[in-house]
Amino acid sequence: MMSLKSNFELMAAYNQRINSSIYNAAATLSSDELKRDRGAFFSSIIGTLNHIIVGDTIWLKRFANHPASFPSLDYIRALDTPLSLDAIIYPQFSALTAARNKMDDVIVQLTSELSDDDVACTLEYSNTKGLVFRKNFGALLQHLFNHQTHHRGQVSTLLFQAGIDIGATDLLMNIADVESPSQA
Repeated sequence: MMSLKSNFELMAAYNQRINSSIYNAAATLSSDELKRDRGAFFSSIIGTLNHIIVGDTIWLKRFANHPASFPSLDYIRALDTPLSLDAIIYPQFSALTAARNKMDDVIVQLTSELSDDDVACTLEYSNTKGLVFRKNFGALLQHLFNHQTHHRGQVSTLLFQAGIDIGATDLLMNIADVESPSQA
């Protein structure tokens, strides 16, 4: 049986791999194509990629208040909190790519620091409207990954409409084969 920590480490590795694929594909487009309004919820490819990093920043800043005081989140603690969910905090693709790479490294490191007690903890946080919530930290961490998957799917579609196929995006690609007892 897979532990929650192992699950989150798997999700962080998957997240990092797919983000790399998305960004490598997007890098083949011009700045104008990245910024072109494609009728998506966050307008453009760069708008949607910025939204994902905005969401990550907001959630990781909340996670930085976890009683475990994860050292991996020191970088996040120093960041400004985005002012809106549609903020374009990185209008230049090169800066966005660097920020995404750093954010993914932080997420991988965070999952390596987790313990079962950390995951089971209740986290109190305020949303962007100032409402206070108390929720299971593990469920919130799962939401972080789910949020990225949702919006990366939108980016994948936008890239496909621009003529770019990023290839297989399934989590299955990150799940190792298990040896059968007869192979051991």
